[in-house]
Amino acid sequence: MIAAAALSTAHPLVIAHRGASGERPEHTLASYTLAIEQGADFIEPDLVMTRDHVLVARHENEISGTTDVAAHPEFAARKATKVIDGQSFTGWFTEDFTLAELKTLRARERLPDLRPQNRAYDGQFEVPTFDEILALVKATKRRVGVYPEIKHGTYFDGLGMNMEAPLLAALKKAGFSKRTDPVFIQSFEVGNLQRLRKATKLRLVQLIDGSGHPADRPDLPSATMVTPTGLAEVARYADAIGVTKTLVVPRDGAGHSVKPLTLVADAHKAGLKVHVWTFRAENFFLPLELRAGREPEGHGDLAAELRQFYALGVDGVFSDYPGIAVTSRR
Repeated sequence: MIAAAALSTAHPLVIAHRGASGERPEHTLASYTLAIEQGADFIEPDLVMTRDHVLVARHENEISGTTDVAAHPEFAARKATKVIDGQSFTGWFTEDFTLAELKTLRARERLPDLRPQNRAYDGQFEVPTFDEILALVKATKRRVGVYPEIKHGTYFDGLGMNMEAPLLAALKKAGFSKRTDPVFIQSFEVGNLQRLRKATKLRLVQLIDGSGHPADRPDLPSATMVTPTGLAEVARYADAIGVTKTLVVPRDGAGHSVKPLTLVADAHKAGLKVHVWTFRAENFFLPLELRAGREPEGHGDLAAELRQFYALGVDGVFSDYPGIAVTSRR
C-alpha cells in the first residue's frame, strides 16, 4: 500500500467517468447531472455514431448491455455479428439505427450484479446525443468541462462515418474551440489524435491500456508508449495521457498494491499531464488491502485509493463516484 503523503499537485481534476455511473446508469443525462451536482470538474461522454451520422453517448456501439433493445421486437432482425478492432461482437449496433429509432430505447445498468441498486433506474432514461450533453454543460452555472472519447474511430471511418469533423463542429457550436476552453478530446487510437492536432487547438489525450500500445497500432511492441521515448513521441501530438491505474501502481498476483512505477514523473518530464482511470468503490475493482468484506459488490475504501494517487502527483482521475473523488481531494 502506498504511504500517505501531502498532495503534490494542487488541484487534480475529477473527471466523472460516464457521469456518476456508480449511482445512475452510465451515459445518461441523469448520470451527468448527478456528477455535476457532486462537484465534478469534467463529465466524460464516450461517443459513437448513428446511421444518420449523429454523435450519441454509449461506451460501445454494441448496445445490448446498456439499453433495452433486446426487448423491442421491431428491432429483432437487426441483431448482427461484427468484427470491431479485431474482436467479434454479437448484438445491436448504433450505426444500424437512426437517432429517432435510438430514442425509442431506454438505458439500463451495465453492471447489474455489482450495482443492483442502479437497476431501479432501468427504463427511465434515453440515449443522449452529444449536443444534448453540451447543452447540459452550458446550462450549468459553474464552469464544468467536457471530456469526450472517440470510440472505434478507425472502424467508423471504414463505414464512411468519420467522427472527427462532427465532434469539432459540435464543440465549436457550443463555444469550445480554444486551448484554454474546458475540453479534452481522448482516444485509444493515434491516427485520429494526430489529425485532430492539425485541426484544433483543443487539448488532446492519448489513452493507454495495460498493454501500452494504441488500438490502431497493434504492431507496436508492448509498453512502447509508456517508455521515456514513447512518451516523448506522444507529446508531439497530445497534451496528456489517460492511463489505467496499474501503469501507475501495479498489483501483485494476489491483488495487493505494490511499489509505484515512475510513469507519472516520466510523463511530466515529457511535458504530459497524467489522468488515471478508473476509480470505483466496489471491492471487485479495488486493491485487496482496501476491500471491505468479501462480496464483490461491497464498497471498500475508495477514498484511500484516491488519496494515494493524488499523493503521487497525478493531474486527474476518472471516477464512477465523482462525489467521493471530490471530497477525498480536499
